Amino acid sequence: MARTVEDIEKHPGVGNLLYDDAMGAVPGESFAYGNSLYARLQRFAGKLRVEQRGIERVPDNERTDTSYVNIGSMWLAANMVVTSFAIGVLGQSLFYLGFVDAILVVFFFNILGVLTVCFFSCFGATFGLRQMVLSRFWFGWWGVKLIAVFNVLACIGWSAANVIVGAQLINAVNPNVPGFAGIIIIAVCTLIVTFFGYKVVHAYEFWSWIPTFIVFMIVLGVFAHSGDFVNIPMGVGTSELGGVLSFGSTVYGFATGWTSYAADYTVYQPANRSRRKVFLATWVGIIIPLLFTEMLGVAVMTATSLNDGNNPYMAGYQTAGTGGLLGAVLFPRLGGFGKFCIIILALSIIANNCPNIYSVSLTLLVLGRWTRLIPRFVWTLVATGVYIAIAIPGYSHFETVLDNFMNFIAYWLAIYEGIALTDHFVFKRGFSGYRPEHYDQPDKLPPGIAAVGAFCCGIAGMVTGMSQEWWVGPIALHAGEAPYGGDVGFELGFAFSAVGYFILRTIELKIFKR
Repeated sequence: MARTVEDIEKHPGVGNLLYDDAMGAVPGESFAYGNSLYARLQRFAGKLRVEQRGIERVPDNERTDTSYVNIGSMWLAANMVVTSFAIGVLGQSLFYLGFVDAILVVFFFNILGVLTVCFFSCFGATFGLRQMVLSRFWFGWWGVKLIAVFNVLACIGWSAANVIVGAQLINAVNPNVPGFAGIIIIAVCTLIVTFFGYKVVHAYEFWSWIPTFIVFMIVLGVFAHSGDFVNIPMGVGTSELGGVLSFGSTVYGFATGWTSYAADYTVYQPANRSRRKVFLATWVGIIIPLLFTEMLGVAVMTATSLNDGNNPYMAGYQTAGTGGLLGAVLFPRLGGFGKFCIIILALSIIANNCPNIYSVSLTLLVLGRWTRLIPRFVWTLVATGVYIAIAIPGYSHFETVLDNFMNFIAYWLAIYEGIALTDHFVFKRGFSGYRPEHYDQPDKLPPGIAAVGAFCCGIAGMVTGMSQEWWVGPIALHAGEAPYGGDVGFELGFAFSAVGYFILRTIELKIFKR
């Protein structure tokens, strides 16, 4: 009788097993001899040195990545990108903040947002398990599927929003290149890197931040020399409060967005790695590029306020978004070299999208048995096609898409974090409270009822505090000036889910004893 996928996952050598048509595996056979489509695909992947491992626990003998620099450079490259710059631009364009208040929002909300990414990165090295698999210890075998759905939406949405920014830059260099062409170019390049898996992703990210950083330094130098910076004064009153809270939610959503796959990029680190050093390497890798690029975006966007009848910054921004704004900085002063710089920034999107597309393929493997019968790299192809299909029609509505999406990320991840952190510190009382060998044993994992119930509590808090064009919660309405108030959805989502989980998990433990 064929063994189930869950049975197979208990064995580190799952990559050598053959899945049959009965949703199981043929014992004793391997990819080298099987004739099923799955086996043929895996043999093809092996010839290309594509990572074949899915979501099963990484055994100690394969955990050979001993570089803390690899951890930091991974996040450095993923955030030293033009999308981060675009987040800073939103401070004025959508929320009408001044220079100083926007800078302060960028600083404090980024500091808050990256903490959970750094914290959960430590789990990958400690347990050798991916983030969504780790979530089974909080949400249970079935409850984690809900979280996996949210994470798939997040990964696909991130990727779509990112390629739109890259396509805008390409269009700013050559208006004859339509948005859909730029989207496809960047998506295909990302696919090539992520197709091969963990090692190639890390190798690409190790170097790709360097040319992008150089270009951003050129942008800073040219803009500073232009004298076009405008120190827009800080606002006051309820309107200012609402703008700060809403922009803060967007910044927080971007920073904390890596939380739901943080552990994916440290699973090949040895289990004896210093958690403090893993945390620090992740923190340095994320916070430096986020603060630098977003603050640069805040500064450059102030030039659109120049009292000039023919403001090139505003004209560029209205014509091609972020790409047009950067073009207004570089093209008049650097000519053809400025266009080359913009293309480098457009290609930086690849580094930002690599974690999204690599992790979405792993997340899909958590959804059900049938998804695990399809190799990870095939899911990478599918996800790429989906986000291209979303990005092309969304190209002309980027600002609204980006703001709404960042808030969605902030909302659901704050709820997820409230549950996970409460369980870790209150119920498991640290890393010693986990039994990683139980990750694939549903009867030894939490039932998940408390986590799902707490998630619903978090949604209730989110709804009362969110501020969107289509809905303004009663608490949000009093946190700023009407009609949109101030967005406190992620703060309330976290608080409601944490308190709800504490109560429900206490009851769940008494009933189920696990």
